[in-house]
Amino acid sequence: MNNDELRSFAHLKRIVVKVGSSTLSYSTGKLDINQMEHLVRELANLKNAGKEVILVTSGAQGAGIGRLGLSSKPKTIPEKQAVAAVGQGLLMHMYEKLFSEYGIVVAQVLLTREDIMDRKRFLNARNALDALIHMDAVPIINENDTIAVDEIKFGDNDTLSAMVASIADAELLILLSDIDGLYTGNPNTDKDAAFIPLVADITEDVEKLAGGSGSNLGTGGMVTKIQAAKIAMSSGFPMVIAHGREDKVISRLVEGEQLGTLFLPRENRLHSKKRWIAFGSCIQGKIFVDEGAKKALIEEGKSLLPSGVTGIEGDFEMGNTVCVWFNDREIGRGIVNYSSTETGRIMGKKSKEIEKFLGHKDFDEVIHRNNFVLSV
Repeated sequence: MNNDELRSFAHLKRIVVKVGSSTLSYSTGKLDINQMEHLVRELANLKNAGKEVILVTSGAQGAGIGRLGLSSKPKTIPEKQAVAAVGQGLLMHMYEKLFSEYGIVVAQVLLTREDIMDRKRFLNARNALDALIHMDAVPIINENDTIAVDEIKFGDNDTLSAMVASIADAELLILLSDIDGLYTGNPNTDKDAAFIPLVADITEDVEKLAGGSGSNLGTGGMVTKIQAAKIAMSSGFPMVIAHGREDKVISRLVEGEQLGTLFLPRENRLHSKKRWIAFGSCIQGKIFVDEGAKKALIEEGKSLLPSGVTGIEGDFEMGNTVCVWFNDREIGRGIVNYSSTETGRIMGKKSKEIEKFLGHKDFDEVIHRNNFVLSV
């Protein structure tokens, strides 16, 4: 398949577009109204063409900075929350005004990491997004900065947009940023940095290419974009990083123009539940396994039995998600059938011995293969 065929997006129906702070704001922190108008016009045009559109937007803090007359981005969590509380209303007001000119209804959706980590809330979010799209509205999503704290923050809308695209079963994710795509180095400081138009797999070498944030307004750098690409590729949809200030960038991308860096989806996409285990769930502990268990999990697609467990770390309960490690690396994640205390009692034992050591046996496996996903 040639590059033109790989970028044939015109037939795709559901598209998630993420726009960063650097695209929506001036260096002063104030909103760039012209840029917002261009963005909305393009999204409205996609809607007119029969596409289903979800917008993940940054800019709440930037809008708040402008309204409050601050000279720089706040550094503490309470200051960020206060600025976002001021800015989010301004941001949505602008979007509602601009979209209404095209007769389009918008809906504000604020999420935190905690909403994704909880399986029930994860499913509720998916159902709500589906309902909004079927009502012909455009969901406009941002992180709920006003209540988020360090432990539950996405910290960047790149990861959030990939999770949203995964939740919504999107067919394409477009990340609009202040850079043209992925380079072999930082193009702002390295004149020999070469542009990379296509990435088929996230290798260690690709991860090493990720640098820091491009501007002082956004929180996401190339590191977070690579993480977003991992989610997208594993979830089975393509992702493109492109410059948000490129003229008609969304329309040109959807029409197949060679813009930005394209990350190709994997042929064997993860099921929705396994995507949640891999990227959305909260990790509560670690389970260490021997070589036989590693081979059974990775090569044979089998469940993790207590006989293959060599150690545990952390305090987890039945139904929690844990990382599975062999030696010094993570090989996967899964939902456990037994608590850390119970796992500690039965590790190294045969499944038929579980009842002897616990007084009961609900499962033969510590982690069933249907609740396990290999690391990506």
